[in-house]
Amino acid sequence: MAKKISTVKPLSGNKRSHALNATRTKQKPNFQTVTINGIKVKLTAREAKALKKLTK
Repeated sequence: MAKKISTVKPLSGNKRSHALNATRTKQKPNFQTVTINGIKVKLTAREAKALKKLTK
């Protein structure tokens, strides 16, 4: 089981139709499972990309 170490939470807002009806919606973060030194962790895609760049 991968351990979640990221603190990113979903964004929330309204979807607006052409008639301007408001419906609540969420945008969830893009979590990916990454192995670091043999340990599986869940990071967002942005954090994983930055980590990969730093470890080069």
